[in-house]
Amino acid sequence: MEKPIIISLGGSVIVPGSVDTVFLRKFRDFIIKESKKRRVVIVCGGGWTARIYGSAAKEIIKVNGFDLDLIGIRATKLNAELVRVLFGSLAHKDVIENPTKKIKTNKKIIVASGWVPGFSSDMDAVLLAKNVGADKVINLSNISYVFDKNPKKFKDAVKITKISWAGFQKIVGTKWVAGSSFPFDPEASKKASLFKLKVVVAKGTDLNNLKNIFEGKKFIGTVIG
Repeated sequence: MEKPIIISLGGSVIVPGSVDTVFLRKFRDFIIKESKKRRVVIVCGGGWTARIYGSAAKEIIKVNGFDLDLIGIRATKLNAELVRVLFGSLAHKDVIENPTKKIKTNKKIIVASGWVPGFSSDMDAVLLAKNVGADKVINLSNISYVFDKNPKKFKDAVKITKISWAGFQKIVGTKWVAGSSFPFDPEASKKASLFKLKVVVAKGTDLNNLKNIFEGKKFIGTVIG
């Protein structure tokens, strides 16, 4: 049996405005096949759902970062319950909330959500990697690469295929800001660097590319660490 793999599945992939049932059906089939070779832990983000609820709150009152994080965490739990249900009896019966607690199950598919305020679900993915003995986190979102600056704002942004943790932190900083959208959470980045983990950033909906990542073949994306 190969080493476990952690997938940080962005909420923007699960719910890019509405629930992407076409993607989720294909993702389900892919994970079921891969789980025959290794344990797969899927950590669900809040994504679009978290942002639209957070934005609604901010339209009405001044909201602090702690409360915005709480809204985001609830969004991750909703997304995680959806993903867990899709695997039925093949998955662990509970969504994992505390990524540091020992997981008592022989199921090969485990689904997790956000945990506590102060960071995104990327941190949960890093802590779960440490927990189950994984050395890699695959971060699936709506981007194919990390860039040296925001490509939506800067036309001269350059894509990066490989970067150290120190180099990555120069791009994203070292502090989490509630409601932000980073290629990978700055707080999680510090912990991943400490644990000597590698993180692969790739486009979530490209399952052929994800298969190449799982099999150690050439893929489209960025390796951090």
